Amino acid sequence: MIAIHNDLKKSSFQYRWVDYCDNNGIEYKLVDVYSDTIVQDLNGCSALMWHYYHADPKDIVMAKSLLFALEHGGMKVFPDFKTGWHFDDKVGQKYLLEALKTDLVKTWVFYDKKSALEWIAQTTFPKVFKLRGGAGSQNVQLVKNSTAAKKLAEKAFGKGFSGYDRWTNASERIRKWRLGKTDFKDVLKGFARIVKPPRYAQILGREINYMYFQEFIPNNDFDIRIIVIDNKAFGIKRMNRENDFRASGSGFILYDRASIDEKFVKASFECNKKLDAQCIAYDYVADQTGNPLLIEISYGFANAGYDDCTGYWDENLQWHEGAFNPYGWMVDLMLKNGN
Repeated sequence: MIAIHNDLKKSSFQYRWVDYCDNNGIEYKLVDVYSDTIVQDLNGCSALMWHYYHADPKDIVMAKSLLFALEHGGMKVFPDFKTGWHFDDKVGQKYLLEALKTDLVKTWVFYDKKSALEWIAQTTFPKVFKLRGGAGSQNVQLVKNSTAAKKLAEKAFGKGFSGYDRWTNASERIRKWRLGKTDFKDVLKGFARIVKPPRYAQILGREINYMYFQEFIPNNDFDIRIIVIDNKAFGIKRMNRENDFRASGSGFILYDRASIDEKFVKASFECNKKLDAQCIAYDYVADQTGNPLLIEISYGFANAGYDDCTGYWDENLQWHEGAFNPYGWMVDLMLKNGN
């Protein structure tokens, strides 16, 4: 029997998992991972599936601890350690992807102001500055010159940065409202959060005592996201916001197969073999010759953004046209090896 966390979020994988189990006669049990008795509640279950969030206050506090403890005890979990330990941690991803010798966009991390300022004095600009957490291009900015970089260094090794950028968040909601991609209620919520940031921002605290930069790769008006699950892959091409270098979270998505060069798919399969992960979304830009450069990775994604994908590739790069169910692939992973 598979245990599935009973999540009320509409964007949660849970609803897709439950539908797949119902339609395929797979036995499951809905559980509350936040219960103090969750370990005992899993008696009789062979696996736990939980789509935890980087912006949920409770998940930030305990999700990885619970999942990895259960895995250590012999239970299959989704996401497992190799899939999830680096989730929403760009600093950890830098070390992981460098250790695995992937084609990562050149990335630098500094832990003291002196080293950061020495690097700023000799490097070229622009560079992309990021905080270790955040999705949908949050906490990402283009640093155009050394003066701007020095100001960031003073802040990074001074009072630090809030993990939640309230003004940028409000502006993004206004942008999406103007494009018809959200309602005015969502805009009002953004303004309310200027006055009172969400609870998870308080838990995250301030990002302090480090600086993270990536090389800016010019001539990219898009990025490519490829998601690999159980030796199958699907993807989207995300176009940049207007007058912006950022594509993640823009809402401008191309789904047709012709929009994605298979070099990005091949690179994702190769990387996933090194990671040995259950489910990873790989985000890329293209270098000057059109080859994939990896930006970052994530096990989670907003499910509605991929419902219009027109097919998927298998590990031999064979294309399978038509509708498919990646959430069913996740469930099937939990059922492998006799579980």
